Amino acid sequence: MTDRTAREIDFGVFLVHRVAESWQKTPSETFRLLDSANIVSDYIVPFYDVLHTLGEEYLVQDITELAEKRGVTL
Repeated sequence: MTDRTAREIDFGVFLVHRVAESWQKTPSETFRLLDSANIVSDYIVPFYDVLHTLGEEYLVQDITELAEKRGVTL
């Protein structure tokens, strides 16, 4: 595993946990919801370079808005 891949995984885990706290759901439930809307594979992973530079509050709001637009029921 490359250093970059490890950082991307760490960031993804961090983000899922922060979103889970905001949504008052478990991290595994939150991951399933995000994954079902292709947010993990189509947004979080490909845009890691930009997303990891943003603040936690903004990221949670951004992911929440994207999930709602993609039909995720919170």
